[in-house]
Amino acid sequence: MSGSSLEKRAILDSARKREGKTVFLSHSSKDEEHLPLIITILENHGARVYVDVKDERLPDTPSVETAKILRESLSFCRKFILFVTTNSKDSKWIPWELGVGDGEKRPSNVALIPAAEHAWDQKWAEQEFLGLYDRILWGNFVNEKPEWLVYNHHNNSAVRLREWLSR
Repeated sequence: MSGSSLEKRAILDSARKREGKTVFLSHSSKDEEHLPLIITILENHGARVYVDVKDERLPDTPSVETAKILRESLSFCRKFILFVTTNSKDSKWIPWELGVGDGEKRPSNVALIPAAEHAWDQKWAEQEFLGLYDRILWGNFVNEKPEWLVYNHHNNSAVRLREWLSR
């Protein structure tokens, strides 16, 4: 295994443990290759991320037990973040996880990390309910350097990611 592969594995291994986590990261299994980058961004801003990848408590075949474990893991976290791509619309679990996260965390503690190949591509947002949530994006305040922000598109306001994660 190369150094880069070992580093990615260590990131995922750390994120699968539930204890002490502040963020539940929901994603499509088809987007697993992007998780180390997303986890690193969040952790560099103060988050301790839980992701279900390789959580040994989860059964090999999804079942009611899977839902119980995921709901329990989500309840331990203050924030719910959905990494949303065009693959998200095909996931059976994402709408359920988002519904549980919204109900338990309140929308102010839920955010999306939208991803697309092109800046103009909005196909990730084909499910209308995604418009309810703030978005984590790379941007900047006037006269400041670009950084990761949590953007509320309803009132055109933003807070720094680190600040949002610490609330």
